[in-house]
Amino acid sequence: MRSDLLSSDFYSFQDSLSPREVEATLAVRDFFEAEVGPIVNDFWARAEFPSHLVKPLAGLGLLGAAWEESRQFENSAQWRGWIALEMSRVDASVSSFVGVQSGLAMGSIATGGSPAQRQEWLPQMATGEVVGAFGLTEPLSGSDSARGLRTTAERRGEGWMLNGAKRWIGNGTFADIVVIAARDAADGQVKSFLVPTATPGFAAAKIEGKQSLRIVQNADITLQDVVVPDELRLPGVESFRDVATVLRLTRAEVAWQAVGNSIGAYEAAVAYAKEREQFGRPIGAHQLVQDLLARCLGNITASIALCMQVSRLLDEGRQLDEHAALAKSFATSRMRETVAWSREILGGNGILLQNDVARHFADAEGIYSYEGTREMNSLIVGRAITGHAAFA
Repeated sequence: MRSDLLSSDFYSFQDSLSPREVEATLAVRDFFEAEVGPIVNDFWARAEFPSHLVKPLAGLGLLGAAWEESRQFENSAQWRGWIALEMSRVDASVSSFVGVQSGLAMGSIATGGSPAQRQEWLPQMATGEVVGAFGLTEPLSGSDSARGLRTTAERRGEGWMLNGAKRWIGNGTFADIVVIAARDAADGQVKSFLVPTATPGFAAAKIEGKQSLRIVQNADITLQDVVVPDELRLPGVESFRDVATVLRLTRAEVAWQAVGNSIGAYEAAVAYAKEREQFGRPIGAHQLVQDLLARCLGNITASIALCMQVSRLLDEGRQLDEHAALAKSFATSRMRETVAWSREILGGNGILLQNDVARHFADAEGIYSYEGTREMNSLIVGRAITGHAAFA
């Protein structure tokens, strides 16, 4: 194994990857450093998505890596976590695109779709021919989606009519198909539907003014008398509990994403500390700077350990909601500390986009908030600890 796979892996957790997984990880690292790193600040500043990267990302096997119909080789949840880390180490927004496409959209089809739906859609999405999105969050319903979902689905002959609105939908402005969660007017249960974005009554508008994850194309979606045939309903989704299945799987990878974002800021701070001179020597030679770097590395190392174990549990079929929730809550909280300390090391230069810390600092806020806030994930863990739900 190459010793430079990830220099910030202080305890060599990466040694658990198979040789094939190491090879694939190195290919991702090389691609992101060569093709994403040089352009990311420009696209971030313009709040645009580098769409030319979609096909190369597919070529690396990153779209649908977890699903039988679309993966390029047998792989582990640990490897998929490392890939989320490697991508986010360079840019969390491009990593988020992969997470929405491969995890939320394809994952919804893989876990809730029929065999025919999986065979039809997953291969097309794995090549990037079809881009997907996932519509759960609404303007008035975020953390309370289980109870407060307002988008409705009504049976109309051989199909369904959907009405409602969705907000913060990643990939929403350029997706070809969106998985829409809607409450069945007949039984009150949440169902999921594959909605082609060309369907009459479907509209998506880009959310402007974001100061975090600016490359991610989040959309406000409206559905006005949108009719879809019954064959586009995911038959394996009969309640919000079924929707939550894919959230548990993707939430753990968001924890890995948080570690990668931390590492991106930390490594930029290390490079700066070795080169920047004050008082006649590099600032990395000063005790206070070394203390901050050691704290950053401690946060990173502890978070990797937690993520490794939650991914092992998934590989063994033992991962529960509370396992993913604790990993996401802990890793994102430690990320916030790490990016702040990294920015502090750069002083005033830390707010310049060109120094590769400010973007990680800003992007941390988006990662901290999506896939369940810290508070909501803490309550999932708290329910497991005490046996009492305290969500309201």
